[in-house]
Amino acid sequence: MTAGTMFAVWMGELITEDGIGNGISIIIFSGIVSRVPSNVLLMIQNSGETVRLVYNLTLFIVIVLVSVVAIILVQEGVRRVPVQYGKRVRGNRQVQGRGQFIPLRVNPVGMIPLIFSQAIITFPAVIIGLFNPAPGTFFYDLQLSFGNQQGIVYWVTFFLMTVGFTFFYADVMVGNYRLAETLQRQGGFIPGIRPGKKTEDYVVNVTRRITLVGALFLGTIAVVPGLVQGLNAIIFPTEISASAQSAATNPAAVLTGAGLIIVVGVVIDTMRQLEAQLVMRNYEGFMR
Repeated sequence: MTAGTMFAVWMGELITEDGIGNGISIIIFSGIVSRVPSNVLLMIQNSGETVRLVYNLTLFIVIVLVSVVAIILVQEGVRRVPVQYGKRVRGNRQVQGRGQFIPLRVNPVGMIPLIFSQAIITFPAVIIGLFNPAPGTFFYDLQLSFGNQQGIVYWVTFFLMTVGFTFFYADVMVGNYRLAETLQRQGGFIPGIRPGKKTEDYVVNVTRRITLVGALFLGTIAVVPGLVQGLNAIIFPTEISASAQSAATNPAAVLTGAGLIIVVGVVIDTMRQLEAQLVMRNYEGFMR
């Protein structure tokens, strides 16, 4: 597994250096998309009655369409913080300061929190499995919950981890940009905010407020399969048990919310890079 992981990372780096887009993200994207046809077929085969089949297909289509639209809106959403630059002297002329803005994204970290959450949340089941707990014990139930991705403990943990990683990476990224320092060096300032420490605190506060929306959205999208599990258990209590909910019976598990965010994010990212390559080579862009 370690050797295979390193090989995949090496391939991803080659794609990033010599191709278009982020290599690791494209490999993850390919793995998610390649499983969709078989998952859809599995869901259709296990639906049974016509009513259940129509329910599953309708719910799957609605979840995908609504999720894609919501993901694009949040991923592309920005908060524009106005910035004013002072007058500058160029030669013998004095140039009037221009007004611009800093685009602070609602979700500045993309799909990274979900990838890390999905990777780390599997550890409890793996570690507990090494000790082979007896059935009926707390650790056995915990392994069953985290290993099969089911139960309220698993989904609450997944939600909290996604929200936490979103805040962590947003703080790291904003700190790395050093916006307050860069603005002060370039003679810019946010109207009504003193340069330096006050500007830094203002940017951090604004970022955390809008990141809260992005974090809650990512967390909600991530636990959609769990919400559908609960809905199915209420509508079809005799047909589906909590331990049987998977891509075979859960429309939201065919292409999970986390998978959708990764797929949409990679597609948008790759299209932007393709657009940039076309413009750089004196093409106007797609479909023009």
